[in-house]
Amino acid sequence: MTADTATMPVARPAELSSPLRAVDVPAATEAAQAFLRALGVDTSAPGLERTAERMAHAYAELFRAEPVTLTTFPNDEGYDEVVLARGIPFRSVCEHHLLPFMGVAHVGYLPGARIIGLSKLARVVEHLSARPQVQERLTGQVARVIDEELQPQGVGVVLDAEHLCMSVRGVRATGATTRTSAMLGRMRSDARTRAEFLALTGAGAA
Repeated sequence: MTADTATMPVARPAELSSPLRAVDVPAATEAAQAFLRALGVDTSAPGLERTAERMAHAYAELFRAEPVTLTTFPNDEGYDEVVLARGIPFRSVCEHHLLPFMGVAHVGYLPGARIIGLSKLARVVEHLSARPQVQERLTGQVARVIDEELQPQGVGVVLDAEHLCMSVRGVRATGATTRTSAMLGRMRSDARTRAEFLALTGAGAA
C-alpha cells in the first residue's frame, strides 16, 4: 500500500493536543461539601449525605475529554460536494456559571484532496465540549480543527443549544436556544456554497 492510498494520520491541532489533567475526586468532593454548606445546604440531611461526592463525579464526567485520533483518507473519487454530519448531540458546561448547555451540532466540509471518517466529526465536537466553554468559542474551535486536519476547500459549523444558565436562572427563558456558526474557506467566501450548507443544516439561507 502506497502513501497515496494509505490511511494517513495527520498532525494534531492545538485544540486536540492539550494533555488531560488528572482528576482528584476526593479533593473535589471536599470542595463540593464546603460549597454546599456555604450555600446553607444541610449535607447531613437524608438523601444528601453523598451529594458532594456525586457532584464531584458528575463534573469529572462532564470534563472528561477522551483522546481523539483523527485519520484522513484520499479523496479517490474526487467528491466535491458538501459532506455534512447533521444533528450531532453534544453537551458542555458554561464557563461563567458552570451550568450545562446542550444541543446539536451540524459539521460539514467541502472536500479537497482528502476526506475524513464521519464519526470523527462527532468525536471532535465531543472532545472540545468536555471543558468549561462558551458556545461561540466551541463553534470556532470545531471549525478550525476540521480545517487544519483536512485542509478542505471549506468548513461550516452550526451549533444550536439551550443554556441552563439562561433557562433556570436570570431571565429563566425556558426553551430558548442559541445558534452560532463558523464558516471557513469557500463556505465563507462563496455565497452559494454557504447557502447550500445552511439549507442542509436547516438553518436557512445566510
